[in-house]
Amino acid sequence: MSRTRTPELSWAREEDEEWADAVLVRLVLDEDAPSGFADDILAEAHQLVAEAGQPAAEVLGDPAAYARTVAAERVSERYRASIDTRGMRPGERVATSFGTLGFLLFAVFGLYWIQDGLWVTVDPSSLAAFAGIAVGACLGCLAFVARSAGLFRGMWGFLAGAAAALIGGIALASTVSEDRLFRVPAPVLMLAGAGWAVGAFLLPDTRIDRWFAPVRRAGRPGGGLDGGPTGVLDDERWLARLEGLLRGRHGMKAAEARGHVREARQHLASVEGSATGSAAGEERAEEVFGDVEIYALRLSEGPRRQQRITRQKLYGALTSAVIFGVLGADRLIDAEGRSMGWAAVYAGAFGCAAWTAFGEWRSLRTQRAGASGG
Repeated sequence: MSRTRTPELSWAREEDEEWADAVLVRLVLDEDAPSGFADDILAEAHQLVAEAGQPAAEVLGDPAAYARTVAAERVSERYRASIDTRGMRPGERVATSFGTLGFLLFAVFGLYWIQDGLWVTVDPSSLAAFAGIAVGACLGCLAFVARSAGLFRGMWGFLAGAAAALIGGIALASTVSEDRLFRVPAPVLMLAGAGWAVGAFLLPDTRIDRWFAPVRRAGRPGGGLDGGPTGVLDDERWLARLEGLLRGRHGMKAAEARGHVREARQHLASVEGSATGSAAGEERAEEVFGDVEIYALRLSEGPRRQQRITRQKLYGALTSAVIFGVLGADRLIDAEGRSMGWAAVYAGAFGCAAWTAFGEWRSLRTQRAGASGG
């Protein structure tokens, strides 16, 4: 995926520039447009407005409605089937997650520099604990990426690895020496965190996307001409993949996703000659329903999709609030390790997460009321 941007457009009127900004925001936040799509749309809109010589709102209408219309007409179903409820593919999730870890490393050692001084003392115990936490955090991020890609077995594998790394690091830290090995300036570690964050966003998205896709056998019906993955999935793997996508990528509850899988299985069983086809090893699911990612997208669409997205955001904000609340309380309770600076950081993060959760809860109530009224 290219992250380059086209040159900034120069709009003749201030209200046109505000209109363009509104379209950009709607495309990115509401419509999950692919990279570069908004730039192309705004370039076309700029040309139309310049030719008409009238304000953009009069030529192209309301910015939110315009963004919704062009996204519905021109964002392909294949692309929408490949993104999760946050509008990201696995490669983009990996880059965002690892980039966030790098930023946290930068922030932690920046605060350490302010609170405890320039030099960070490194000993075998702290090194083992840090290594365990770092590996555990990376594997935990990959677990969430696997879940969003619909790979629940991969998620549990990464979580098991994260737990083993954390437990092993803590256990090793409690047994090795605490004698000082060397000291490192905090700014050096801050630069390491910044470098990690920058490097995360330079990872090859397309290659990482392939790592989080199921292995297929050769001979996909249609040869992948629609831009989809090549190869085939047998019926059982197709149905298992469908459930994983509905739950992980599209945020459905397990019972609802299994209900769709059950209906698909029953339909396959009712197809004439299904028993013979199964015995022959034919991949009837892809022939009957088509590509599993696109079929999962179609099942997930509808008025409840936005509710699922909002519910996931609510759960994420609540989880963050609980984590920051516990960390802040621990800093205040621990008499020896009490640090008002860290407590203030955790309190601020807790407040932001709690306010976000409250906003998502209100949005979810509004969406449910609208669905009930409709």
